[in-house]
Amino acid sequence: MYASLLLIHSIMRWLVLLGLLYTIIRGISGWSGRRSFTRRDDTARHVTATFAHIQLLIGFILYFNSPLISYFRSNFGEAIRQPQMLFFGLVHIGLMTLSVVLITIGSASAKRRETDQAKFRTMAVWYAVALFIIFIAIPWPFSPLAGRPYLRLYL
Repeated sequence: MYASLLLIHSIMRWLVLLGLLYTIIRGISGWSGRRSFTRRDDTARHVTATFAHIQLLIGFILYFNSPLISYFRSNFGEAIRQPQMLFFGLVHIGLMTLSVVLITIGSASAKRRETDQAKFRTMAVWYAVALFIIFIAIPWPFSPLAGRPYLRLYL
């Protein structure tokens, strides 16, 4: 089951990133082009937020069942001094949770705006800030805190 969750997690991360990029582009183009906020825009907003929530739920399951995190919690005093342990034990999960909270706020706020331009602006800004935070929380290969390869071919 753990391996299948890892696979779903790997797929969902790309769906979240692609959804955010697509929705931000639609938001910026609608905001600057003075377009009408269509059903397609609303669906993109909603589906992207749903993907983010699913990703967060799977991430929490994997986080709390991870041997790395089990070690982190059991040896907190020592683990907090190790950059990679600190990154995965606190920074990654905290920033990813924050980004999903921002996506949720942005989605709910955009849905309730009166004008189409306000909907596009709200969606674009909140989702862009969330995407920026996600980029900070990704364990990039060049990161001094927790480098990982761009494409992991193993689970």
